[in-house]
Amino acid sequence: MPGISPDIISHRLSVNPAVRPVRQKRRAYDPERYEAMKAEVDRLSSIRFIREVDYPTWLANVVMVRKPRKGWRMCVDYTNLNLACPKDSFPLPRIDQLVDATAGHALLSFMDAYSGYNQIFMHPEDQAHTSFITD
Repeated sequence: MPGISPDIISHRLSVNPAVRPVRQKRRAYDPERYEAMKAEVDRLSSIRFIREVDYPTWLANVVMVRKPRKGWRMCVDYTNLNLACPKDSFPLPRIDQLVDATAGHALLSFMDAYSGYNQIFMHPEDQAHTSFITD
């Protein structure tokens, strides 16, 4: 899957080392969800976006969410991992400040990346935190 080169930037997790890793127990899935999950995992494996891990320290479950029109979206329940990371405050910008910041510029540019959440690679040291279970 194309993305931004890890040589330029990679995503780092700030996990509190005092928090014990959590290995969620595998959830049961109905046949329709299981087949959709298996197909997505096979697709992501074939393009080498994910790989199999033998002994994960953190382990999360997959959550299959029905798409509005047709099919399923595969998500991962990182609730426990989120609790182990510090809370960052990102206050919403004021609209008047955003409008003022654009004044006087001839061009404005917006980027909408396909599967944007997959464009920046996870740092190799933090990949172990993002393991998920399917079988």
